[in-house]
Amino acid sequence: MAYYIVGDIQGCFSELSALLAQVNFDRQQDTLYFAGDLVARGPDSLATLRFVKSLGARGKVVLGNHDLHLLSVYAGIKKVKAADKLDELLAADDINELMTWLAQQPLIQKLPTSDNEHAYLSHAGLSPQWQIKEALTQANLAQQKLQSPQRDYWLKQMYGEQPNNWSDAHNDIEKFRYTINSLTRMRYCFADGSLEFLQKSAPSTLINQSNPSQLTPWFNLTKLPDDHYWLFGHWASLMGKTHKANMLALDTGCVWGNYLTMLRWHDKKVFIETAHKK
Repeated sequence: MAYYIVGDIQGCFSELSALLAQVNFDRQQDTLYFAGDLVARGPDSLATLRFVKSLGARGKVVLGNHDLHLLSVYAGIKKVKAADKLDELLAADDINELMTWLAQQPLIQKLPTSDNEHAYLSHAGLSPQWQIKEALTQANLAQQKLQSPQRDYWLKQMYGEQPNNWSDAHNDIEKFRYTINSLTRMRYCFADGSLEFLQKSAPSTLINQSNPSQLTPWFNLTKLPDDHYWLFGHWASLMGKTHKANMLALDTGCVWGNYLTMLRWHDKKVFIETAHKK
């Protein structure tokens, strides 16, 4: 029995299949965690969603920004983008079932650990303005809203970049939007920990440029106890490098021609599958 955590798939189903073959993944005994962004931009979002759903309890998902956007497209709130390559998925005969399942997935998953360790997975990370307890509370509240009959109403509320500071989130809508943004969109923060949404480049690139706002990767500001881990995807330009032993980045840009990364949890061994030619 093994636990694996895989980075952003984004419809790269052939790479996922090859990666699982590398480790002889046993769907009867092993468990596979997904760091979000199952869909969009890659060639096979439909096959990806069907496979992950078919894993049942052996597949553990956190929602990413592309997954949430798909739910909005399905609800008619946003228009599909041609670059997302979602036409086949949206036309599938099981689309209703797939979207009902997707909307039930959480924003944070707790990973299995020994008694003296704690580990969590979210798509974008952990806001430096939150303690872990606050993150878990707000993620659960947001999850309840997305799982409720008012899902479409709340999907409409998630768009926008304000408030980008937790202290400015005063009502349910503002708290919901901040929660979605911090857990699925965050990369850089300002010095006070408030969220910034424009920069996507690697920190090394930003250091070599003018940085008048003094932006800092969120994981340089977030404080974690030594016995805690936080795993995340979303930030492909990091290519798996945070230089933090307990903050592990898993998105390595497979959909952009790099590779798909998977971590075996008990021994922290990394497996990769180079992007297949599309």
